[in-house]
Amino acid sequence: MISEIIPTFSRKKLFGYRFMVYATALIGIVGFVVWMHHMFTTGAPFAAQLYFMYATMLVAVPTGIKVFNWLGTLFRGSITFETPMLFALGFLVMFTFGGFSGLMLALVPADYQYRDSYFVVAHFHYVLVSGSLFTIIAAVYFWLPKWTGHMYSERLGQYHFWLSVIGMNLTFMPMHFLGLAGMPRRIPDYALQFTNFNQICTVGAFIFGIAQLIFLYIIWHACFGKRKQQQATNQVWEGAHGLEWTLPSPPPYHTFETAPQVS
Repeated sequence: MISEIIPTFSRKKLFGYRFMVYATALIGIVGFVVWMHHMFTTGAPFAAQLYFMYATMLVAVPTGIKVFNWLGTLFRGSITFETPMLFALGFLVMFTFGGFSGLMLALVPADYQYRDSYFVVAHFHYVLVSGSLFTIIAAVYFWLPKWTGHMYSERLGQYHFWLSVIGMNLTFMPMHFLGLAGMPRRIPDYALQFTNFNQICTVGAFIFGIAQLIFLYIIWHACFGKRKQQQATNQVWEGAHGLEWTLPSPPPYHTFETAPQVS
């Protein structure tokens, strides 16, 4: 029994963890059987379109469960807004936004207009950049002091976050409107009526790219520029628990000479 293995967990926590595991498994299972939602406009049979439309919409159910689990983790917590938390919250907001546009693409009648337009590009990047890149960056900021033994510059981390959020939204938000206006994907040039929105996208892309240069500098400075840096403590973050936070920062090559006692 899980409750015997982890006796310190309350029944409420275990219930939430089970739901998260079931939701993740369901997303993986359903994700294998929705592949044709990329092919609604290829002349597929009507019955197949109906099945894949409903199956694609079904993905929203376990995804919604995961979003509420993440929100429940934050609820009534003593949240502080260091850079890792900011990127985690940025992921949560923008990934959910990208999921809503995914529901629009799941509807066959609407997909006939959106397919192969810049609306799909906007949806994909809202899910990919915030869902993957922002979470990876959050993890790097969270673990960087433990890896290097030095705290990064929180001010530069905040600059990196806000420039990334502004740049990403300037880059991909206008693409929704470009797609709805009829701008297709995979073209070498575009009609003049799409110029203004494309210029906004270009400015946003440069802002987002410059922000990642700040990120690279933060990593480099934490790894090599060690003269005036603050030493990271063993725990690094207030309230951090687990065996890794009992070790020095950075951890030694041989972490535990004897097996640690886990309560």
